Amino acid sequence: QVQLVESGGGLVQAGGSLRLSCAASGRFLSINTMGWYRQLPGKQRELVASITRDSSTNYGDSVKGRFTISRDNAKNTVYLQMNSLKPEDTAVYYCNADVTTYMPWGETRNYWGQGTQVTVSS
Repeated sequence: QVQLVESGGGLVQAGGSLRLSCAASGRFLSINTMGWYRQLPGKQRELVASITRDSSTNYGDSVKGRFTISRDNAKNTVYLQMNSLKPEDTAVYYCNADVTTYMPWGETRNYWGQGTQVTVSS
């Protein structure tokens, strides 16, 4: 079983910064692409940013230039540095990972974290 545990959400004023972390635990062969998604009430979950194992990155248009995704493969952790936050960034942020599993051996499965609330006040 693989678990993704997020931390770092909270309340911040517009223009401020937050850093989210997501650590993967459990037994697995490797963690491949990791990413952050967000969801506003009544809306579909949208990609914020993703990063491959060799650190190629992809960002949603609304966060380009403000957010930075990074990862530490030794710690099985992905980070999201969020700068110049806006009220429209308010959402629940979810960590996501493609994992090559130990049991069953060699399968690729997708996992989600439980979500962390980010609230940006104006």
